[in-house]
Amino acid sequence: MSSRLSGVVVPSGPAAGPAGARRRGPFSGWTLRRTLVVSIVALFALVTLASGLAMSALLERSLVAELDSRVASTATRVLGPEGRRDDDRRGPPADAGQRRPLADMLVVVVRGSTVQTNTVATRNGGSRSLSIPQVQALLQAGLTSRPTTVDLGEDLGRYRVVGVTTPDGARVVTGLPMHPLEDSVRQMRLITAGLGLLGFLLVGIGTALLVGRALRPLDRVAATATRVATLPLSSGEVDLAERVPSRDTDRRTEVGQVGAALNDLLDHVDVSLRHRQESETQLRRFVADASHELRTPLASIRGYTELSLRDGQLPGDVRTSLERVESESARMATLVEDLLLLARLDAGRDLAREPVDLTRLLLEATSDARIVGPDHRWRLDLPEEAVEVVGDQARLTQVLVNVLANARLHTPPGTTVTGALRAEGGEAVVTICDDGPGIDPALLPTVFQRFSRGDAARARTQWSTGLGLSIVQAVVTAHRGTVDLESRPGRTCLTLRLPRA
Repeated sequence: MSSRLSGVVVPSGPAAGPAGARRRGPFSGWTLRRTLVVSIVALFALVTLASGLAMSALLERSLVAELDSRVASTATRVLGPEGRRDDDRRGPPADAGQRRPLADMLVVVVRGSTVQTNTVATRNGGSRSLSIPQVQALLQAGLTSRPTTVDLGEDLGRYRVVGVTTPDGARVVTGLPMHPLEDSVRQMRLITAGLGLLGFLLVGIGTALLVGRALRPLDRVAATATRVATLPLSSGEVDLAERVPSRDTDRRTEVGQVGAALNDLLDHVDVSLRHRQESETQLRRFVADASHELRTPLASIRGYTELSLRDGQLPGDVRTSLERVESESARMATLVEDLLLLARLDAGRDLAREPVDLTRLLLEATSDARIVGPDHRWRLDLPEEAVEVVGDQARLTQVLVNVLANARLHTPPGTTVTGALRAEGGEAVVTICDDGPGIDPALLPTVFQRFSRGDAARARTQWSTGLGLSIVQAVVTAHRGTVDLESRPGRTCLTLRLPRA
């Protein structure tokens, strides 16, 4: 779906964006332990911050209300019952001591053009009278009997003030400073911040310890799964003894449910692997027995065929038929020998362990290939010193012969085949490369499988059984080595790596 607007096609739907990329969450890629710890600590920080702000606001409101009450009471102390200032009385009244202004109170009296102010305390501990701009700021603030906040500058700070007019027409402004209130609120905020930071650290450490302890069973379950994942389960006999400890399989808990489910899965996998191993063992035994039993009748067929061919009076068609029988019996004998070798290697039969000169083996195998395939160009790249490995000479010879035969059979005449040998660290590296048409990339993953045959572009004959490279991989693996194959048009290279010791 797409929507068209002003000639511009705008993608719509869930796949909009670069290739429908999925949005990743804020905790993507985090471990469960980190996610829980960060989430809990972040929640604690938000609650602490909100509580601190609320407490600060409530305290400030309470202190302002108390200050307003004091401002109203101080205004009453300044003004007499008749609405006049104490200083205007001819004699001190009986309650003058009670109505005397507070030491930190601001008093401004305006009568006509005369302005009278008292001395007020500054924030740094001194005292002074109000300046003209400060008096003007008070008079222009539109004060009433309700307390109002007025800022009188950095030295005096903010004041809560009220303004009243006496019956004789005088304008009286009284107020109290707010910096004690502000200092109290600031101190409370600092204390709250300090306690919040301390609580933040304690909650972080405590949460990490508690979450780590709570997730310890899950770590043991993950460790069991990791150990199982490293086991060679693809082939051969597998001893799948790994299980989640019984203490981590309590189905009443979430982790226990995971542990119990993993144990059930491992039990099923163990049973399946045992059945597979039994089937593979029976199949190997059958192939080995069948191959062994077929060797005798095939040898008899070849022997009788060779004996019959010695008769010079055989008709032409009979001789042709016998030659065909001899050829097919030889091919069948080779196939039987290859199957028997693979069955023995699969069964883990030990190979001979003796010093083998790979330089001489490669030289002899290339010489034989040159005689069998004179229409190919054969080249060698050998080191000056001999390269030796410890292994089975007959099997390693078969490996080199198979690789060279594979290059000869699956490339057209005129192809150059180059065999190279070098010592690389603790390994002997053999490379057989040709400049033929290459292998179809779709066939590369299966070239080492049994009875795998190349594509028509490389295969010039159907005589191949498809076991050559399978034997190469099986023999090299039995020698604790590796086989790699790279192919592209104009270059196909097979690399054998064998340990030298």
